[in-house]
Parts: sequence; structure tokens; C-alpha cells
Amino acid sequence: MSQYTETITVHIRLTAYGDALIYGDSSMNYSIPGQMLKQRLFAWHEASFYGTELEVQHVQGTDIIVLPSEQVIPFLAGGELLEHIEWIWDEAHAPWLRSIPLLAHCIEAKAYVPSFTAFQAGKLQWIWDVESLGTLGAPEASESELMPESAQLTELARLLGSLEKDEREGVATAFSAAVSQRWYGTEAEAADLRREYPPLFAPGRSVAAGLDARAWLIAIGWKADTAPFRPLLQLLEPAPEDDESSWQLKLVLQDKLDTTRLVSVQLADDGYASGPWPDAWAAQVRERSAGWLERLSAILPAGLRTGSRDDVLNRPLTDEAAWQFLTTDSQRLLEGGWQVLLPAWWEAATRKKPKLRAKVRAGEGAGERTKGSSLFGLDSIVQFDWRVAIGDADLSESEFAELVARNERLVRFRGQWIALDPALLAQIRRAMAGIDSTQGLSFQDILQLHLLGNADEPEGDASGGQPEDAARFRLEVELNAHLLKLISQLGRQSEWPALDPPDGLQAELRAYQQDGYAWLAFLRRFGLGACLADDMGLGKTVQFIAYLLHLQEMAAETGVRSTSLLICPTSVLGNWQKELSRFAPSLKVLLHYGSKREQGDLFREEARQADVILTSFATATLDQELLQGMTWDSICLDEAQNIKNAQTKQSTAVRSFPARHRIALTGTPIENRLSELWSIYDFINPGYLGSSRAFSNRFMNAIEKEHNEQRTMDLQKLVQPFMLRRKKKDPAIQLDLPDKNEMKTYIHLTSEQGALYDQIVKELMERMQKLEGIERKGAILSALTQLKQLCDHPALLTREAALNVAASGYSPSELEALISRSSKLERILSMVKELRAEGERCLIFTQYIGMGRMLQQVLAQELQEPVLYLNGSTSKTARDRMIDQFQSHTLPPEEQPSVFILSLKAGGVGLNLTAANHVFHFDRWWNPAVENQATDRAYRMGQTKDVQVHKFISLGTLEERIDEMLESKQQLSDQIISSTEGWITELSTDALRELFTLRRDWA
Repeated sequence: MSQYTETITVHIRLTAYGDALIYGDSSMNYSIPGQMLKQRLFAWHEASFYGTELEVQHVQGTDIIVLPSEQVIPFLAGGELLEHIEWIWDEAHAPWLRSIPLLAHCIEAKAYVPSFTAFQAGKLQWIWDVESLGTLGAPEASESELMPESAQLTELARLLGSLEKDEREGVATAFSAAVSQRWYGTEAEAADLRREYPPLFAPGRSVAAGLDARAWLIAIGWKADTAPFRPLLQLLEPAPEDDESSWQLKLVLQDKLDTTRLVSVQLADDGYASGPWPDAWAAQVRERSAGWLERLSAILPAGLRTGSRDDVLNRPLTDEAAWQFLTTDSQRLLEGGWQVLLPAWWEAATRKKPKLRAKVRAGEGAGERTKGSSLFGLDSIVQFDWRVAIGDADLSESEFAELVARNERLVRFRGQWIALDPALLAQIRRAMAGIDSTQGLSFQDILQLHLLGNADEPEGDASGGQPEDAARFRLEVELNAHLLKLISQLGRQSEWPALDPPDGLQAELRAYQQDGYAWLAFLRRFGLGACLADDMGLGKTVQFIAYLLHLQEMAAETGVRSTSLLICPTSVLGNWQKELSRFAPSLKVLLHYGSKREQGDLFREEARQADVILTSFATATLDQELLQGMTWDSICLDEAQNIKNAQTKQSTAVRSFPARHRIALTGTPIENRLSELWSIYDFINPGYLGSSRAFSNRFMNAIEKEHNEQRTMDLQKLVQPFMLRRKKKDPAIQLDLPDKNEMKTYIHLTSEQGALYDQIVKELMERMQKLEGIERKGAILSALTQLKQLCDHPALLTREAALNVAASGYSPSELEALISRSSKLERILSMVKELRAEGERCLIFTQYIGMGRMLQQVLAQELQEPVLYLNGSTSKTARDRMIDQFQSHTLPPEEQPSVFILSLKAGGVGLNLTAANHVFHFDRWWNPAVENQATDRAYRMGQTKDVQVHKFISLGTLEERIDEMLESKQQLSDQIISSTEGWITELSTDALRELFTLRRDWA
């Protein structure tokens, strides 16, 4: 019985492009459908994905499979076919099949060379190397014994020579495609080939001039040269003792065994060489020299080919011709397969980029200033002298001008050669002309040049710019001792001068906070702006308060009051008032806010008597003209990202206020775009990063769009001296923080909230005169709920449609209006954005379902990520899914929620949410134990980060009074407060009025 279940005859034709056209017949003499043949013939062919990627064409009733050229030889030589089918190959019409095993062997053994004929036609194609076949060993015979005995390898040329032209071309193309796929199929492999054999890719194919195929392979380095010498071109410089001597180009032979031995060669008109070489070289010199002159004539430019043929190499060269040879012609010779000997100093001259250096004069720069009475500043002018370094030569401005006046490109100066590139000279002259050394450089220019190490490459001239390969120079600065010390201190924390905390500070600074305060004071001494960008919760507030007390101490010594302006979001005005009162009671603080704020002379008189003027961004914008009228000792922006859009009125107004020192406080110096960083830096150090347009051209496009690493590093170097950023995950910081850090965030009511609050209290007091018993208690509890909801958002009180937002969310205008009506909502949005920028997660607890829904929608729209919300109506299944989703560390970013909003009752117990390390209590609960239980959803076993707890308190409201009672534990006992809210209903009317009434000093 036959071992086969089927017999298939395979017919194959090769196109001139190397592709194989395949169709098959069954033993029943009918044509096999292409799909069926693909499935059987290529069942083990991985390269075509088992035949699925192969094209099937229908030609004259027959299905034909097209096998790409690069797969033809590997497939036919592989022999991996289904064994239950009898395969019969139609060799009568495909005699080239017998050469396939040997061709595959050539490919694997790298017995191939680039085709000289194809190279002359401008193409790169590979061809088998018949000469080396005998040294390869025999290929393994295939089962079908298509090849004769392995000893007859040299039959390949005869076999292929008997083919028709189209078939021979097809085999050659398929062979070349297979070589490229096997050895140069990846970008890295192709790059290696270009690097190892650059003449293969040389433009113009001049390397082939005057050569046959064998000599060409030797010239490009593919075949080893058996001659004991190699021909070189040597450029000789003029003798130092002879002013009249000229440059000279010579042909020399270099001994391969002794590379220091060079023999000069003279070429006669007939192309043959003469010279004093060893007798053993003579035959090979005579054989090869005839093609040297023809090859050189094809490569060298017309300027070196005037006169007789011998003059190509031996006539004197002008300065211009020598420059041309050094910069251009030598490279063309290398690409053409020639080796070139250039003067030893040339490589060093090209490797060392020329430099234009501004040398700061001794004594210039920032010396010590006493009592802070004189600020140095970025605009301070520093005197300098020009120095030009070309190679190892250091030239003064006058020496440089003298050399340029000689109008030579190669100049001997102080015993060494200097290359004066015309493009380079033009750039240096333009740079020197653009900066008047008699006027000096600003400290800003000096600092940037030092930080970057070199200036940006100069722009091309107006006539059309300079070519991409034009010479470049470096513009540098050489500092004196004063500036070297200052700039070193700017860049190294270890060199910051130590500074004791002010006596008036009612707090103990942690080590890193002490560093931050000292850094602010250090930069102030030199009039340099600062951006304190510590993570949220690390105490930027107390560091700046220490700085303000430092100014107060300095003012006391000089007898001149120091007045600072502090600008912050409206939502944190109360927080600043509280913190200033707590940590620095000696500071006189003036709140410039609200409809009753002073104007004109009255304001200026009050301001002169204050240490700190506290105002909001919105008020500062409204009172721009008033605040511009004073020169502030310092200006500080809290939440400085509020000026991230430099084009807004708010940002423009803030940047216009005069100040001796400028400070920005922010946890997120960059939220979305680099333009935000520019806006902050243009406030603290105006002009330091250039204009907005210049910054965009120089950094934004290169970094944000092109991801240019050098530009990113340059910007980091420029920004670093004026930004102090510490993160909670820094080892030194983490060790110094408590395990759980509770912070209170004090927030003002908006004017709408304040009016409604007064109205509710007024109505309650009126009803208290009439109601008694259970009705009185009910009215008090109802008012209590209304006031607490109002502190969150007025929409909760008025039951507006804003609470029932459509699935599509709020429109931009609706969202903006909704946020502006609640300082709490505005503040939590800012804080959540900041912690999200740090890659951290948070829990937000609220008592009210409407507030939870509003928070969910607002945060989801603003953060553009999913926000979870769990309340009492959430099913257990949904609850478990939310917890798993929030705790996950494997979800893709677009599915990973970072904010979890929870009802205090539904989410306050029984949950493990350690993925969060921030907890927000959006509204206060009267029972501290309940709040602590909620906090412990994140602060529990499994938590690996310090937990930050933020308690929101509306200033002047019931929330603040209850917080004071909880804090002091003096007016009411723990038992009363920790049980229920019922104790409030038992208070007298006067006590209720005292508890509920909105205190105007905070409103």
C-alpha cells in the first residue's frame, strides 16, 4: 500500500523580477484550486505565515500562487513539506531548480559579493561568488537529490549559464532578495552595512572609475588586497622655515607591514608609475598603477586636474585649493575607496569646536550685600572682554581681527596652524557685533551661557541661511571668582548659606523646610526670583511665613518697614489668615478683599503700616492700577498655576506689579504645557526665558512635539537654579514626615453663599421667637442641614437642575459657573489636580448625595478620567467592583480611577482603600470618631505611603465654630459632641445666634 494519500505535481516558473509563479495538478489530472494548494504546499512555511499571506491570481482558468522573490530560494531549499503527499516537481520546465540547494548554501555561508554591473547602473544587488565556492564545503544533499555530487560545486556557473536570459535574471534577483532578507533585513543590520562599506552607497559611483570587477571589490574593501602596499594621497603643508613654499598633494605607497614607511610615486602620462620602491613590489605596482590616475581624475575636482596628468598630484596648491582638499575633496576620496594622509593637526582642529568666550573682568559681579540693602538682579550689567579660541590658540579681540584681515583660510599662528572657516568667521563676527563689549552683558546672559555651556547655534543670515553642514562655534563665558561662587551656590544645596529660623516663628521647621526658607532668603539677597514647588503637604506656607519674618527682622535692623504682597486664590484667603496668625503673630496682616476694601491714599497709608498685604487673584486684577502704584519688598503668588495662561488679564496684571523680589508657590509648576512654566518664570524672573514666542520656538516645539532630549536638558539647566522641588517620596522627606498628617483647609464663602447664609440664620431666629418643643428642635435641625449644604454649594440648597446633569455632562460655560459659586468646589478641584500630577490617589467624603454627584461629574470632566462614587444606594456587586477597580495597579491609565467619592455613612467603615494616600473631608461631621473611621479607609495595614488628611472648613460659619469646639474641648464635653447633633437643639436662642451667625471678619 502506498504511503501517500495524494499526489500533486508542482509547476513553477520564475519571473525576471525573481518571483515564483506556482500552480499544481493532482494525480487525477485536474488543476488544484489555489487556496487548496496553498494550504498543502506551504503548511510548514512560517515566512508566509503558512501560506495565508501569499497572493493567488486567476489566469486563464488556472489559480497561480505568487511566492515573493526573497522567499523563493529559502522555501525551495528548505524541503519542509507535508509527508503524506507525494510531491512531483516539474523540472523539465524549471532546470534552475537544480541550482537551488547550492544557492541556499552560498547565502548561508555568505559566499556572495555586490554586483559590479548593478553598482555601475546605480543599484545595489548581490550575486553568488563562484571563486569562493570551493572553500565552503559541501551543502547537505536534499532527499530529492536535486544537486549532483558536492564536489561539483563549480558547476553552478555552467548550470545558470545555460538558462534563458529571463530565467537567469530571475534567479539572480531572487538570490539578491534572499541575501538582503537573510543578512540585512533589519534596520540595524542595514545600518551596519552602510557603516562598514560606505563606498557601496557613495553618490556618483566614482569609485568604479578605471576598475574591473575584482579591483573594484578590493577598492571598496569587500575583497582583501594581497599587495604588500597600499596607495595613499598625502597632503604636505608648507615648510615652517620657508614663507614662499606651498601646499602639495603627493601619491605615496605605504608598506602594510611598516606603516611608517612611505614611498613617493611619480605617474607618467601613460599612467604607469616610477619610484624607489622595493623590487618585490614592482610587478604589482605596474599591474595596478594604470588605473590609479583614471580613478583619481574621476574623483578630484577640476581645480586639481588642470595642466598635464602629472600635475594632478605634484604641482603646488594654493591656500584655497588646500582648504578645499581638507574640507571636501579628502572626504570624496575616502568615499571612493582611497586612503588619505592629512596633517596631524587637522584632525584636532576639526574635533575642537571654535569658541567665542566672554571673559568676565576681575572684580565684576555679585559681591556680598549688607542688610539686603542692594540687590544684584538678573538685569545687572557685567563687564567682559572678548576671547576667541580656535584649536589650541587663544586670541584676543585684536589678534582675531588681525588674522581675519589676512583673508587666509589656513594660517600659521604662534607656531601652529589655525583653520579659519569663512562661514565660522562670519558667525563669530555677527555674534560679536550683536553684543557691545563696551556696554557689558547682563547677569542673566552670563548665567544662561554658563548653565548651558554654549549658546544656541546662530541663525542663518538674511540672504538665505547657512547650509546644514556649515561650521559652528560655541559662545561661552569665563567667570571670575565672585560669579563662580554665586552660580555654584545656585546649583548646589550643600553650598546654600545656613540661616537660623526667625525668632518670631511659632513653629519648629523640619530640616527640609529650614533649607527652603534659607534658599528663599539666599535668592533674595541677589534679587533672584524663586519658585518653591514642593509637593502638597510639605509646608510651603510655613516656609514662606518664615521668609516674611526674616524680612521683618531685616527691616527692624534698618529701620525701614518691609511690605510684602501675597496673592492667592479666594478659596485659600482664610487659610492664609489663619496660618499667618498661628505661625507669625508678630506680622501685621492687612486683608485687601471684598466690597469694603480701602482704595487710593487710604489703602496706601494702611499698606505702609502692614508687613503683609493679603489679596486674591481676582481682586489684584480689579485693583491693578492701585497695586502698581507701590514697589513691594516682595510679591508672592500662592497656587501660582493660576497665572499659567500668560495671556489672561489676571496673569498680565500680576506680572505688572513692581517688586524687589518675586516668589511663586505651587505644587504643579507644569499641569499640561511648557507655556505654563514660562508664565511662572516670567513672573519670578521677567525675561529670563525670553519672550513667549522665543520660548515656544526654542523649547516648546522641540520638547513637546519633537521630544528633543538636548533641548529638554537645556531647559532643565536653566530652570533648576530658581526652582526648589521636593517630593514626599524623597527618602529624606519621607523619614521626616508623620505617618498621618492632618491639615485644615480654611475657605471663604462666595458672596452668593454669604447672602443665603445670612438669610437662613435670620429666618431661623425669627422662628425661634414663635416655636417651642418638637417644632423648635425640627426647625433648628432643618436650618443646620441647610447651612451645612450651603457651605458645600448653594445648588444643594436651591435644588437646582445643575444637580441632575445630563449624561453628556456640563457645557464649558455651565462648568465654569458651577465651580465659581463654591470656594470649596474650586479648592478641591485645584488640590486634586495637584495630587494627580504627582501620580497619587484620593478619597473624598461628603454627607450629601447631590454633592457627591456634582463632585463626580465636575472631577470627571476636569480630569478626563473615570471618577467613582459610592453611596447608600450602591449595590454590593457594584460596591465590590468599584473597590477592585480603585485598588487595581494593572488597569490601563484610561480605565484607572484615581478619585473615589464616598458617602460618609456608606463608605466610612468596612472598606480597604489603601491605594489612596489623600483623604478629603469635604464637609465636617460632628463626631470626630466617625471622621477618623473614614480616614482609616486609607490609613490602615497595607498602606505604604504617608496619608494626608484634608478637612475643609468654611470660615466664619457653623463649620468653624464646631471645629473650634472639637479642637478646644473646653466648651462642651466629649460625650455630648461625639454622640449626635441633638445637643444643638437644646441651646438657648442667644447661644444659637452665637453659633450660627456668620462672622463678618471672615466673610
